[in-house]
Amino acid sequence: MSDVTEQDITGGVSEPAEPSLGAWKLFRRGVEESPELRTGLISTIIMGLAVAVGRIVIPVVIQRTIDQAISTDASGSVLVDMGQVVTFALIAIAIVLGSTVVAIIARRRMIANAEAAIYGLRTRAFAHVHKLSLADHVDSSSGTFLTRVTSDVQAISRFCEWGLLTWTVGPMVILGVFVVMALYSWQLALIVFITFMPTVPFMKWVQGKQLVAYDTLRASVAFMVGRANEAIIGAGTVRAYGVGERAESRVREATDQRYTAGIRRNKFMAMVFSTGDFFGSLALAAAFAVGIWQRDNWGLSGGTLVAVLFLITLLNEPIGELGETTDRTQEAIAGWRKILELLDMPVDVIESDAGNELPREALSITATNVDFSYRTGPRVLRNVSLHIPASTNVAVVGETGSGKTTFAKLLCRLADPTDGSIELGGIRLDSVSPESRLTSVRMVPQDGFLFDTTLRENLRLGRVGATDADIEAAVVTLELDGWVAGLPEGLDTEVGARGDYLSVGERQLVALIRAALADPGLLVLDEATSSVDPETDRALTETIARLSSGRTVVSIAHRLATAEAADLIVVFDQGEIVEVGSHAELVGAGGIYGRLHQAWVGNTQRPAAFDL
Repeated sequence: MSDVTEQDITGGVSEPAEPSLGAWKLFRRGVEESPELRTGLISTIIMGLAVAVGRIVIPVVIQRTIDQAISTDASGSVLVDMGQVVTFALIAIAIVLGSTVVAIIARRRMIANAEAAIYGLRTRAFAHVHKLSLADHVDSSSGTFLTRVTSDVQAISRFCEWGLLTWTVGPMVILGVFVVMALYSWQLALIVFITFMPTVPFMKWVQGKQLVAYDTLRASVAFMVGRANEAIIGAGTVRAYGVGERAESRVREATDQRYTAGIRRNKFMAMVFSTGDFFGSLALAAAFAVGIWQRDNWGLSGGTLVAVLFLITLLNEPIGELGETTDRTQEAIAGWRKILELLDMPVDVIESDAGNELPREALSITATNVDFSYRTGPRVLRNVSLHIPASTNVAVVGETGSGKTTFAKLLCRLADPTDGSIELGGIRLDSVSPESRLTSVRMVPQDGFLFDTTLRENLRLGRVGATDADIEAAVVTLELDGWVAGLPEGLDTEVGARGDYLSVGERQLVALIRAALADPGLLVLDEATSSVDPETDRALTETIARLSSGRTVVSIAHRLATAEAADLIVVFDQGEIVEVGSHAELVGAGGIYGRLHQAWVGNTQRPAAFDL
């Protein structure tokens, strides 16, 4: 399978805010976006320095032991000063123990900081998703956003928990090793340095390849999650239509792309892992051979040569760790790139600092020259101007794609108009505080989303701080106490994932009770009875009538029975308001609404055999 790119996989989720941002600048900005990582950083660096010194001192102790505690007499016999051996051994043990304790403390601090940083980054990303405009949620798949706040953040976590400490300790060990080695023999230090030099351009080349590979990998993960999420949520539809093979094929395609991207990423990771071992072995062999050959000329003692060889082996570990850390760093940078792209997505709906309060009564609606378009699409609404008096029951009618649902969402400020303005109760909607707006304006969608908890907790979402008494009062007000009493555990009944334990109609009743708890002045109904049986339709209609009393109601009318009962009908066509009036006026005018109504009446009067 050919290589896939971010554009191929996500369909262009969003353009990076800084597409030319290099890996190092991207890394720095990622760290800047996580201030928790910098907490106590100086102390951690000092601890890392102590760990590095602890590692380097051991070869020095070995050199001293060999050169001072071990000697030969005139006859060539080996003499060992056990007192010095024990002393040097105790020094080595003390250094190792101290270094280990410091390393544990430093790692625990780094892990604690990393967890705090990941917590902050994940919550910020999650909060930002919910601030984005309706247009962004239309343009981007749910799998993309889900991956940003889960998998991409987890990739950063794997790096932060130990990668930062490795980048702190590793370079110090490498620098310290070369300094000590140069003090023993600058000639051997130069040989080792030259031997390791090719790793620099090689690592730089691999780094560029890794970053591209990880970008593709992160994109493929988002693509796979989106496809899998779609197949799981739509399991009922898949089975009902017998399209399991097609759904499986779509998921397999995404999984194959994830597999291909993973193999490509692992190819470069394997190259990184083997680099340190190869050049370390080469440097060890070169230093040993040249050291033995030039021992007398360079004045190398046995202890010095052994110490140099030990120092070379010390280089293998940090270089190997840095190679692995480079791999994790590329993964983290790719994750940061995705997270930063998300955080850089502009928030179109900016809450007002003024924070005006809407009147706690039925609200009038005034739309003035409203235009709206999604970020990557054509205009959906064009020059929409409308005034609706308070306490009016309005039906918004139009063919699919005419813009009626988009207009309703603008009334709830799920997005702001591209041009023009909307006023509720004489106050510009974009100047209203979010608390007042969420209380005074409520939308009841076609299929109310429920969380996997009890009915009581789902209802409590209707108003922050709602008590059990408030919930019970709302149920009684809508005369739904009989329905609640008929549930297995009443208000404490578990509703299941997405409310699957309840019927569509029952989920709509939950949405209506939520709205009643808020006691809004404007109620927006996205045809709350469009997907239910006639008996449930009657129950919902009666409940909606009780809920609508004393409020301004805007109903997205997919069925013209809703429009017939409305005080005012607004007809949308291709994003424009083309007719406004009562049912009788519009039927008599013979325009778009008249034709829609005539077609609807004809369908409802078909013989029973065709009325399915």
